[in-house]
Amino acid sequence: MILLTGLGNIGEEYSNTRHNIGFMTIDNIATSYNFPNWKEKNKYLYTKKSINGIDVILQKPTTYMNLSGEAVQAIQTLYKIPIDNIIIIHDDLDIKTGEIRTKQGGSAGGHNGLKSIDGKIGNNYHRIRIGISHPRDTNPNQDVASYVLSKFNTIDKEKITKTIDKITQNFENIIQKNFKDLKN
Repeated sequence: MILLTGLGNIGEEYSNTRHNIGFMTIDNIATSYNFPNWKEKNKYLYTKKSINGIDVILQKPTTYMNLSGEAVQAIQTLYKIPIDNIIIIHDDLDIKTGEIRTKQGGSAGGHNGLKSIDGKIGNNYHRIRIGISHPRDTNPNQDVASYVLSKFNTIDKEKITKTIDKITQNFENIIQKNFKDLKN
């Protein structure tokens, strides 16, 4: 069984914001691969389907970003998912907008959602990091918290849409933990 978790914040006010890139990606995968309707558990939304003989769970934590680890730990425990079968999709300030990086393990790099997950299950899970750039690149006076919670401008939205489509097109490789075609 593979768990693919997209990080984000619940609520319409966070829809299409930089910090919700994980939710946006998971939603696109769910739609493109005709996953069943979302079900709600205590700390997350999820949908489950078999793809090419692999049981896959898509998850969106409902705990808000800073407590994402609670949701990941809850579903990991329920389904007894090994940490090596967990893939987290999240935004990354240190990567240019629209670029994709993958890795397994490592530090949270200041990302509160990852810090929460690390604290609950450890850090040796797979990550698909989607670049959103750092505000210092264009507006050094902008607060990071307000930046990640802001919506994309038109140019960045086009880049992000292409990135989400690329991840979705590679979904069947991703659930086999083959990330090579995601490299920019």
